[in-house]
Amino acid sequence: MLKFFIPLVNKTQLKEIFTISTIGAFIAGLYGIAHDQITFSISEEYFTKLKFKQFSYADFGLPDRVFAGLIGFLATWWVGFFSAWFISRILIARNWTKGLYRKCLLAFCWILTFALLGSLAGFIMGKFHDGNYNNWILLCRNLGVLDVPSFVKVAYIHNAGYIGAGLGFVLVIARIFKCKLIINHKPNKLND
Repeated sequence: MLKFFIPLVNKTQLKEIFTISTIGAFIAGLYGIAHDQITFSISEEYFTKLKFKQFSYADFGLPDRVFAGLIGFLATWWVGFFSAWFISRILIARNWTKGLYRKCLLAFCWILTFALLGSLAGFIMGKFHDGNYNNWILLCRNLGVLDVPSFVKVAYIHNAGYIGAGLGFVLVIARIFKCKLIINHKPNKLND
């Protein structure tokens, strides 16, 4: 089982894995930029009072909306890189190199779909929140947040998006393992 997670790969395969991982990072980064542009529109305070402080190392004096996009890229590129790294390594370890880029792109699509669905679920949870923000009051007071409902909605969107992407990644990996089991299945002569 360990060989599927830590396969021995040659230089050509390592180059393919790195290329696919870079593509995955780029796709995830673009998703993060778009995602944070949308959520910035819902709650600027989520960024100006929380995220800008968390990512202060990347503050080059850019306009707020541009900085929010940069944060979106920085917060998501690594998810795409490592997801692509593991998916491509597992596919190569299983000798699924024919159509490798297409298979990885399809896997990215599934992960992005689940991230979007997670974000949508977070939006719905935030939109239909029961109005009791007692669990958020201390944090929002410490940060100086004035529009607590919008801040909470964006927090739900962001957290649920990560959960969705994680679930998508797990399902993609499970599907890869399940497909290989089906392909390797040899019918029993007694059942023919």
